[in-house]
Amino acid sequence: RPIADSISVDVRKVVLGNLLYHDTRLSAYNTVSCASCHGLDTGGVDNKQYSEGVGGQLGGVNAPTVYNAAYNFVQFWDGRAGTLAEQAAGPPLNPVEMACESFDQIISKLAEDKNFVVAFNEVYPDGLNEKNITNAIQEFEKTLLTPNSRFDRYLKGQKDAITADEIAGYDLFKKYDCATCHVGEILGGQSYELIGVQHDYFADRQAEMTEEDNGRFKQTKAERDRHRFKVPGLRNIELTAPYFHDGSMATMDDAVRAMAKYQLGIDLPQPEVDKIVAFLRTLTGEYKGK
Repeated sequence: RPIADSISVDVRKVVLGNLLYHDTRLSAYNTVSCASCHGLDTGGVDNKQYSEGVGGQLGGVNAPTVYNAAYNFVQFWDGRAGTLAEQAAGPPLNPVEMACESFDQIISKLAEDKNFVVAFNEVYPDGLNEKNITNAIQEFEKTLLTPNSRFDRYLKGQKDAITADEIAGYDLFKKYDCATCHVGEILGGQSYELIGVQHDYFADRQAEMTEEDNGRFKQTKAERDRHRFKVPGLRNIELTAPYFHDGSMATMDDAVRAMAKYQLGIDLPQPEVDKIVAFLRTLTGEYKGK
């Protein structure tokens, strides 16, 4: 299904959320903002295997894109946030990311900005608090949609929007059941799935296991959830390298081959990999018409 041109939002909250999204005061030493790891000019990510937080500390998981995140059924690879607002509440208090001790610390810094306080109180009568700060960021993130990709135009009936090779790639994407998990508007983000159905991904990776490798198990402690992750959406995938929760795949070619091997147990011939990658390139949309 094509990405919507817009989602209903409160524009006043969006303005505040945009300011907060780019505000380094949400971090302990005023050095890191949401945009530091989720740059709007770099596909909603930072194109690093692991993001750098306060003091150059490295996180343990690859930053998912913020673009089209409103379509995800939960947020984070392990699904620990049910909404964009809950997601926004996490990084400010994460000791590796933004390292604030509490939202009170953030609020006291923002409260010194009298113009901001006046503007905030006009929109939120109960003023600066965690709930309203994260609500504003959520409202802004609902606007981070990237419609009008060539694939969207194809879905809407413009049959010459994508080439014969790209259509062949789309056909292979469906033939090999990629579309079983990569579903809906963003081609993903609607379920948890196990990585390594046919082969042991972690045994082959030759890197030490981490807590993040447990995926959904981190939250549920249910054994069937070990190594299960929220399926990433594929929109704008050509902009968001490296890939997978551990950032271990440098290119789309690598990622397609690995998915075929570990999920399907097949070794895709290069011409088919090329066609699927060509299809994936049609998923790059537009933000604010660019």
